[in-house]
Amino acid sequence: MKNQSNKLKRKEAVALSYRSDMQDAPAVIAKGKGITAENIVEKAKESGVPIQEDPSLVGLLGQLDINQSIPEELYQAVAEVFAFIYRLDRNEIDRT
Repeated sequence: MKNQSNKLKRKEAVALSYRSDMQDAPAVIAKGKGITAENIVEKAKESGVPIQEDPSLVGLLGQLDINQSIPEELYQAVAEVFAFIYRLDRNEIDRT
């Protein structure tokens, strides 16, 4: 029964963008559930964009509108995601 409920659970995805020279805070640039979420993840993979899974954070970010900046309450959590991505990028550069 548990496996069946997992299959029924719809995948969610949120894409963020942040340019410190143009934005005060990161903003939601794409979000979706089900097929839309799968398309967001696929597009990210094709573009070489790192993916981090955090269902709780996705649930909160998914409540925001497209192009809406994240609220201050989420700064710390999102900063940790961006720090993770920065470390991945640094490691990739160091390997080349």
